[in-house]
Amino acid sequence: MFGSLRGVTFPVVGVIGGGQLARMMAPEAIELGVELRVLAEGPDVSAVPAVKTTPIGDYRDLEALRAFARDVDVITFDHEHVPTEHLRALIAEGVNVQPGPDALVHAQDKIVMRTAVDRLGLPNPEWAAVDSVEALVEFGDRIGWPVVLKTPRGGYDGKGVRIVDDAADAADCASWFESMSPLLAEAKVGFSRELSVLVGRTPSGEERVWPVAHTIQVDGVCDEVIVPAPGLDPAVAQAAEAAALTLAAELGVTGVMAAELFETPGEGAGFLINELAMRPHNTGHWTQDGSVTSQFEQHLRAVLDLPLGATDVLGGVAVMKNFLGGANQDIYSAMPAALAAAPAAKVHNYGKSVRPGRKIGHVNIVAQDPAQAEELREQAGRVASILRDGAGS
Repeated sequence: MFGSLRGVTFPVVGVIGGGQLARMMAPEAIELGVELRVLAEGPDVSAVPAVKTTPIGDYRDLEALRAFARDVDVITFDHEHVPTEHLRALIAEGVNVQPGPDALVHAQDKIVMRTAVDRLGLPNPEWAAVDSVEALVEFGDRIGWPVVLKTPRGGYDGKGVRIVDDAADAADCASWFESMSPLLAEAKVGFSRELSVLVGRTPSGEERVWPVAHTIQVDGVCDEVIVPAPGLDPAVAQAAEAAALTLAAELGVTGVMAAELFETPGEGAGFLINELAMRPHNTGHWTQDGSVTSQFEQHLRAVLDLPLGATDVLGGVAVMKNFLGGANQDIYSAMPAALAAAPAAKVHNYGKSVRPGRKIGHVNIVAQDPAQAEELREQAGRVASILRDGAGS
């Protein structure tokens, strides 16, 4: 029974990692009456000002993880980088870890993920694990150039990804194999747009899925999200949601999982699976203001094995716009102008210092009429621009 450590009714959830995802779990935990604790990477990370108890520790250090686990009822994650062998050690000692390492590894290792997607018969691009330049050339010659080369572990937001145009270009990838091998080679997919599906799943197997989102990436970073994805074939939407639910169930996911997809009209199922995340995800931030249940509340419900909340869109359309660090170093100085520019918009700041290209926050806005999607995008973009560049921009 939760709370047995302290003789109280409500549980303590421990989050490994102190980034913006942990920060955004904090208000949802307060509303549920749950105590949140965060194992933070340092005193200045995003979650520290928002969470009362934030011990500093290295997620790669098993003893630090053990010490953190002693006073919490369940452990979950702000990121997927905790070594799976450490998580297995914690579980063997009786620690409640959600999601477990068998699920988490599919977000940590892209080759493991591709293998699982094939095993489940779900739409996958052509791919191969390659351990040399020669193997990469063989793959490219077989399926056609260009191809995409990825580091299986550690890549995110476009990092660890390279387009290889031909065999001559492949020769320049030798240093990649020296730092990690094998690497993942994939067909360069001719997609029309990117999509995302979020699922919440409990340890007892209850699942809820949010509507398919259209996501817009800029330089490998999520820039905008529109929900529901405008003009998406209902059959493709249904198949994409079913695929995400299958992945969550078959991989043993608990908490929130995001499945990022490529839309491929006229081909097979109409989509291919790109990547998975075993945690709340940037493409789900719209749920804070645009869904009956946010992804952060759902994640907490799920890891505690509570009944899941409804995932309906509040209105006909929701838009999220990220804002990155830019010319304006004083975000708060631009807040009056930003809030006045679109009174219906909700601004979510991450409490981070400003660096060019760094994720600083996002803007959400919701309307009743799906035809207003472009209007909402313009409004959210205006707010984000003011925050990024300053009120006088």
